Amino acid sequence: MSHGPQGWLLSLAILSLALSAQSSQAHLSHENHVKTAIFLSPKFVLRPGSVVNKLYYDIDFPQGHIAIKGFNAEVVDEAGNPVPLHETYLHHWVLERYYQREIPKDSNYSGFQQSDVILVRNSGICDRALFQYYGLGSETQKTDTHVPDPYGIEVGDPAEIPAGFEEKWRLNIQDRLGCTECRCDLYNVTNDEQGRPLTPDYIGGLRCCYDETQCRVRKGFVSAKRSLYMRYTVKWAAWDSCIVPVKIYIFDVTDTWKRSDGSRNLSMGHNCLGLKNVRKGYAKKKVVATDLVEYVVEACDTGVASKGCFDTKRVNLSLPTGGDVVYGVAHQHTGGIGSAFMERYPVSLRSLIRSETIIVDGRVICSSIPTYGKGNKAGNEAGYIVGMSTCYPRPGSVKISDGAQRHTGVMGLFYILVAESSQKPSCMLQE
Repeated sequence: MSHGPQGWLLSLAILSLALSAQSSQAHLSHENHVKTAIFLSPKFVLRPGSVVNKLYYDIDFPQGHIAIKGFNAEVVDEAGNPVPLHETYLHHWVLERYYQREIPKDSNYSGFQQSDVILVRNSGICDRALFQYYGLGSETQKTDTHVPDPYGIEVGDPAEIPAGFEEKWRLNIQDRLGCTECRCDLYNVTNDEQGRPLTPDYIGGLRCCYDETQCRVRKGFVSAKRSLYMRYTVKWAAWDSCIVPVKIYIFDVTDTWKRSDGSRNLSMGHNCLGLKNVRKGYAKKKVVATDLVEYVVEACDTGVASKGCFDTKRVNLSLPTGGDVVYGVAHQHTGGIGSAFMERYPVSLRSLIRSETIIVDGRVICSSIPTYGKGNKAGNEAGYIVGMSTCYPRPGSVKISDGAQRHTGVMGLFYILVAESSQKPSCMLQE
């Protein structure tokens, strides 16, 4: 089997950083057929209130035709110690795959053009965002990401790489309450990263804390800069007939897709734009698109907070292809209490006057609940989401049909892996 060159792109989103280059370090181990490698990102330098949101292209990554079995990441200091969230808040990291045009070593080519890079997205379903293969945030240390046997995420197949290109990866990273929720008044920002003026009703979000912005700190506060790294762990196996490939689907509660009567074109109109101003207490407010995968939950009305108030979101979506669900997990921010991925059943009702079909909630395919920390150490920081529960259905036990309607709840994203039901392994890969 031939093995084409392969790379990966790592993007870390960390609010409070400045970046400088340093080569990655790797540690390799393997158990049975599954190998594990640990890498370091380039160094980034953090000072109080600063923001970094950069893409690291061509990161170190296992090469060849492989099955990814797991990927995770964490922020560490120069001694390799995990950094707690109350010191550096990891808002998210995202791993994306792309093809890059090969340039001969003796070429005088001075730089890459947009046409030299082809982003390789996951299987959907958003049209303009959420193309990553993996991505987590503050929950990264206590969220299971392993792909169970006999499944794997197939990458590096030479037959799929366009002639004259090579496969690579990139990583996006962002760290950032107050400052971590990107309140615009704390960043003194009036324009977004592209120089477009912010509307008066945009009070916080990614448009206010882009790369190299600065959150307000107490006057006279002085603190030393800190050098940090993203340490990421990859588990993989060489591709063979033992492995069943899975598709990656990411669902967003801000998706504006609507099914047209009789429509089967399920790939159009999944605009995961983000919703702004969703609710104050129990009073519904106008919903506005923000062009970002985010939304605002307003404070509870006076008197309601003491009784407790909840903001619940749901969206009905269709899966472009069916199969067996083999893994599921949600992504939420501080304040979230859970998310569910559910199947909805059509039910026909008949009476003497009319007949109609309605959609009712059916079985829960996966429920993902956050774990909040209770201490001070990294991985158990009080008040922060430090993990999300995951779902690993018994192979073949949870099937979903193409075109069947689904919905996610509360807020945020839902990530699932789906294998085609017709594909069966010829042997078992042992971890």
